[in-house]
Amino acid sequence: MQASKEDRSLGELFSELSRETTTLVRKEVDLAKTELTAKATEVGKDVGFLAVGGAIAYAGLLVILAALAIFLGDVLDNYGLGALIVGLIVAAIGAYLVNKGLNDLKQANLKPEQTIESLKEDKEWIQQQTK
Repeated sequence: MQASKEDRSLGELFSELSRETTTLVRKEVDLAKTELTAKATEVGKDVGFLAVGGAIAYAGLLVILAALAIFLGDVLDNYGLGALIVGLIVAAIGAYLVNKGLNDLKQANLKPEQTIESLKEDKEWIQQQTK
């Protein structure tokens, strides 16, 4: 027969606290792993879409740009100048898009928010148990 909570010794109470704390830490580590895996999977999928979409759009853009350079070359009667104008416009647009992508990645929240909050609650619980 098990002793009631009031009848247990200090050693038994600390032993139980140690077991519960160990279990709690393991569960928190599992939660952190799960949360980080989910976030990494989401970011990986988004990067994959960016890469494939970018490659397809790039192929189409090259054809359009070649046609535009030829058209400008006909209008200006100078194919080199037409290609230069198209190249400068494309480079400016590319620089803008790269900058926007980098800024968006910097703002991505990859912190395991639930785990951090849960660890704060666990800390409070442990402090209450040791009083």
